[in-house]
Amino acid sequence: MRAVRIAGPRDLQVIEIDPPSLTEVDNVLVRMVAVGVCGSDVHIYDGTNAAARYPRIMGHELVGVVERVGRRVTRVVPGDRVMISQLVNCGECYACRHDRGNVCQFLQVRGVHIDGGHREFMAVPEHDCHVLPDFVSDSDAVMIEPVTIALQSCARAGLAADDTLLIIGYGALGGTLHKVARLKTAHVMVADISPARLEVAKAMGADVIDLTSQDLFEAVMRHTDGYGATVTIDAAATKNSLMDAMTVTGNAGRVVPMGFDAAPVMASQFLITSKELDVRGSRLQNGRFPEAIRLVQEGLVDIADAVSHTFDLADAQAAFELIERRDPTVAKVALSF
Repeated sequence: MRAVRIAGPRDLQVIEIDPPSLTEVDNVLVRMVAVGVCGSDVHIYDGTNAAARYPRIMGHELVGVVERVGRRVTRVVPGDRVMISQLVNCGECYACRHDRGNVCQFLQVRGVHIDGGHREFMAVPEHDCHVLPDFVSDSDAVMIEPVTIALQSCARAGLAADDTLLIIGYGALGGTLHKVARLKTAHVMVADISPARLEVAKAMGADVIDLTSQDLFEAVMRHTDGYGATVTIDAAATKNSLMDAMTVTGNAGRVVPMGFDAAPVMASQFLITSKELDVRGSRLQNGRFPEAIRLVQEGLVDIADAVSHTFDLADAQAAFELIERRDPTVAKVALSF
């Protein structure tokens, strides 16, 4: 079967590998139909993802159709379209025992630490398969995984109705965060450099801040009567964005950085201590696929047409090159089978 493997930074290969076999653990064989290309995939491709191990078959936004199942499988049947969880944890370490398996001491993420979905077939445990609504297209379905990421981030932030949220960065992640966050609070600000993205945010009810012409601190203070955001989620992960987030977040607020760059960034102990800020990490998702699918099924989160470009698996190189051009018309890219 075909697969896309990253042998090392910027060394992408379309290869032939043996198809997987069903085992007692990996008891569901899934034929992949669409897999998203995430920002973290791009960082694996360019060599800046600190968690990546090479060589690696990437892909963690995983949509497929069940082909075969083991004799003890009861949750899915052949023909089911499913989303596959990207997480493999031990279930026994401190984090797992405290219901935080997404940061398991021995965490393995499909497409990062172990091989993911940029291949034609995967064998996975049945508990990692989540049946998709019929009306969601294959390419749209890849966006359910980012919805789980947004749900996790909002949960870590403790986002509530009386919060004023600032989202820094309005790419695929920031836009999905907004769709989820507005179910919790009506008070959302969005800061970005793209006029087109800011128009989308404004149409969804956000107060927008154009970072090419407005000072972030002054704009946030104006929108919050001088208090600052009570929750800031940094979906930009630039060199200065975490410091900016702490600066514009008010007393007793929460700051959630979403970046995964290992390079040190500036932070201020004074801001954290004097405002008693909570700076909370948020990684992946923690059992949130059922909730994400329910929100999509009930029409509360719209993921239709979020994927702007699709490429055949064999054209994966072109997909990564398109993303790296940072064209503002590129929203989300998916590989199709």
